[in-house]
Amino acid sequence: AGKVVVCDRYCKYLFEITTFTNEHGVPDSFANPSGVFVNDEHIFVCDTDNNRIVMFDLEGNYEKIIKKPESNLFEEGSIYKPVACAVDQYGRLFVVSSTTYQGIIVMTDEGEFTGFIGAQKVAIGALEILWRKIQTDEQRAQSEEYVSTEFNNITIDEDNFIYVTTSSIDESQQQNAVWSKSTSSDYAPVKKLNASGADVMKRTGFWPPSGEVSISNLSTSTITGASKIIDAAVGPEGTWSIIDEKRSKVFTYDDNGNLLFAFGDKGSQLGNLQGIEGITYMSDGTMLILDSTADNITIYERTEYGDILIKALENQNNRMYDLAKQDWEEILKRNSNFDAAYIGIGDALYRNGQYEEALPYYEAAYDTDGWSDSYKEIRKEWIAKYVLLIPVIVVAIILAISLFFKKAAKINKRAATAGGKRTFAEELVYGFHLIFHPFDGFWDLKHEKRGSLRAALVYLVVTVIVFFYQSVGSGYLTNPYETYTPIFFQITGVLMVVFLWVTANWALTTLFEGEGSYKDIFIACCYSLLPVILIFIPTTIASNFVLLAELDIVNLLNAFAYIWAGLLIFSGMMVTHDYTMGKNIITTAGTIVAMVFIMFVAILFTTLVGKIVSFITNIVTEISYRM
Repeated sequence: AGKVVVCDRYCKYLFEITTFTNEHGVPDSFANPSGVFVNDEHIFVCDTDNNRIVMFDLEGNYEKIIKKPESNLFEEGSIYKPVACAVDQYGRLFVVSSTTYQGIIVMTDEGEFTGFIGAQKVAIGALEILWRKIQTDEQRAQSEEYVSTEFNNITIDEDNFIYVTTSSIDESQQQNAVWSKSTSSDYAPVKKLNASGADVMKRTGFWPPSGEVSISNLSTSTITGASKIIDAAVGPEGTWSIIDEKRSKVFTYDDNGNLLFAFGDKGSQLGNLQGIEGITYMSDGTMLILDSTADNITIYERTEYGDILIKALENQNNRMYDLAKQDWEEILKRNSNFDAAYIGIGDALYRNGQYEEALPYYEAAYDTDGWSDSYKEIRKEWIAKYVLLIPVIVVAIILAISLFFKKAAKINKRAATAGGKRTFAEELVYGFHLIFHPFDGFWDLKHEKRGSLRAALVYLVVTVIVFFYQSVGSGYLTNPYETYTPIFFQITGVLMVVFLWVTANWALTTLFEGEGSYKDIFIACCYSLLPVILIFIPTTIASNFVLLAELDIVNLLNAFAYIWAGLLIFSGMMVTHDYTMGKNIITTAGTIVAMVFIMFVAILFTTLVGKIVSFITNIVTEISYRM
């Protein structure tokens, strides 16, 4: 303890630094040194309990002491305990202090403080916010619960990007960020910071880089919870690794945040680690891992698989895409489930102009960004080929829609003045008048009998079919996992919502002088579903031709359909029951509450019936055994 051991590239002992003579000519020594950083000229030692950084040359000769930085930004009475540091090519020091929560300390090699960067996000719940509002200033100042979390380690790459790790994030917040596939750095245990402290890490992999993901599936393991990340190291070709102290496991990612490989476990067997503490790379890509429990350094060399993987990344980074494609194909021979290989082949084909061929590879890795880029080029070629035909088709569609609505308007006008019994076609077409003139439309629907139960049932059935078509007919970007909801569940879902609303609204409005019958409410609700039918069909078709950037328009139109239908139902209930606006708002809110109550009672009843049936079955079984 209290010394720095220096080895050569083969991990053979060269010398150690235990004591040194400082600039005052006084013998000096370390007190719990916790971190070391080496560049081409110097060795920087974090002398933690002496609250300083000591700098030596590469031969171990003392050069100077970099003392605690001074600034008004440090809180009064704060303690400076450097545990890790990194130095960029301009000589700036980035220091992690175990007791400093404001972020990474940045200073010159003379110890001049220049600022903090990369402070962690503070998470405060609603109750905590309320409690803070009633606290005094002194109580808020003394509270340590709401301060930012501190970092525990740091490293830097050749482009002066800083990788910092922390294990102080709440485990549930960290794991929620993983499961939600968050690309934010708010609750990330590892960040990549630029010189100004902004996080620039790409988190475009299947899961954000945070170590172990499937913690809920490790039922046989005694180790639970999110990974505790305590160190990071920068490898070749933009790769980087982090270590999980809980599991003594290493996770390696590429520059986009794709997991390349993971290995390691707790144990005393060869290759396992008892207490993982630190990680670094040598110039040839060999990985060194410090085991603090076993007091040794374990050397890991890349396998053939790892060599091919790094070669593929090298060729890709050097824009030698044909060679990279060959490497990725070799990877797939050894690991057919490796998403990065499919994306790599897709990128190579895309850059060679083979856009059609690239699509299946992007689909195999669920890479919607790459798929969209390739499809953009395919669509561009198609548009160029049919540049004269497309305007004709668009104009024809617009004319057809215009003629249809004109025809519907004539039919509705004729039916309004003709009197007598309406035909089934007139009852159906009336919906196209109602959706644009809701107040007059719902009045005539009820009092003039412009609609009918049979037409309402048709709209309900067509709505179910449209939802099912949306499920099976959406484009790849809308449904990259190609999942769909069976027609039975579509029927159940739509009917349940409609009949819950109709039943709850009828039951409630009966008590509040509502003038609509159960049939009137049902017909009004079914006619109100027409905007969903009119909008969902074209947006589902369009989803097969849009790009990723255009998908928001499709989603916006679908949201508009729901809003339109909701407003129609609201106005339909107001006209059907002859309510004022205020009374209708109250009964609408009450209807929603009643729907929840009906569902609760139905679930309770179903559960009770199930228990009764189970009880009777058990009795019959017991009697049959005894007889």
